[in-house]
Amino acid sequence: MQNQFRCSCPCTSALDIVGDKWTLVIIKDMILLNNRTFKDFSESDEAIATNILSSRLKMLLEYEIIRKEKLPDNKQKNIYILTQKGLNLTPVIIDLIIWSDGNLRENHSTLLPTAQLDSVKNDKESFISMLIENYKKRNWKR
Repeated sequence: MQNQFRCSCPCTSALDIVGDKWTLVIIKDMILLNNRTFKDFSESDEAIATNILSSRLKMLLEYEIIRKEKLPDNKQKNIYILTQKGLNLTPVIIDLIIWSDGNLRENHSTLLPTAQLDSVKNDKESFISMLIENYKKRNWKR
């Protein structure tokens, strides 16, 4: 894997991997919507272009943030599954959602209603744990 890091700063290095327009959207859709196939991602509301989607999935595979498997009942179809490294981004995504609710609402009138986020804000740690456990139950083989 080619070194794609600009400097030795941990924050900048993380942003070199997940700081583009699409990477966290893909991971968010995996965690919250259980998107797993190329088709799931390409047909999502965000309308990511297929060439960009391919590029981001490849990069996430290279950094072992996701892994690729074959569907058990259709060996020709690939599914993408978050690794522990990818699941470790769950708190970041939830914090971004909470930040967006508190700071962008006045500029973005169609954000989800605040009431839908109240339970997340009231017990963020439990919500994050529940998301991670549910993801593992749905996607990780035992």
